Amino acid sequence: MSLTLKLHSSQVSSIDSLRSESATTLTQVVAILWFAALTAFFAQFRLYIWEVPFTLQTLSVYGSGLYLGWRNGLLSQLLYLAVGLFLPVFAGEGSGPAYLFGAVTAGYLLGYPLSSAAVGFVSKRFNGATGSVVAMIVGSLVLFSAGITWLHFAADHATWFESMDKGWLRFIPVDLAKILLVTLIYQGTRSLTKKD
Repeated sequence: MSLTLKLHSSQVSSIDSLRSESATTLTQVVAILWFAALTAFFAQFRLYIWEVPFTLQTLSVYGSGLYLGWRNGLLSQLLYLAVGLFLPVFAGEGSGPAYLFGAVTAGYLLGYPLSSAAVGFVSKRFNGATGSVVAMIVGSLVLFSAGITWLHFAADHATWFESMDKGWLRFIPVDLAKILLVTLIYQGTRSLTKKD
């Protein structure tokens, strides 16, 4: 398996059919359900050090954009949020509309569909290893912008720097590690399922 550091790869892979508009409806539905469930599962791994916890959810948020494309990635994360209106699938201790729209971390949750869509949109053109990293960095910026904006007002921080520090700067090393991990997994599955 070779991991080439290019923005775009001309390699065709079976896994690319998940994001294709020609994928069967059943395939698309199963993939959307899988990534929504994966996001809920990864929410259970959390570490609270301050207002915003470290979780593994962004692995599936970014992954849904890469594997499913912008539309189905967005739909998988919207489904995750919809399930959270009724079941306790969020990283916090709550669920329902009051939690989704009232928690200090709600901006991150609401940013999941936008982040996944951004990753899917950018990675449509740039599907190489470097392109995947670029796509997820764009998705990360979208996610953290939504999260920081909400956090600033919900936590009533005195300054924007405090919100950026507690809601983004402290997460950069971990987020970059997640981006690299998802890149390796995605490019690995593309290599393993390449068509000759």
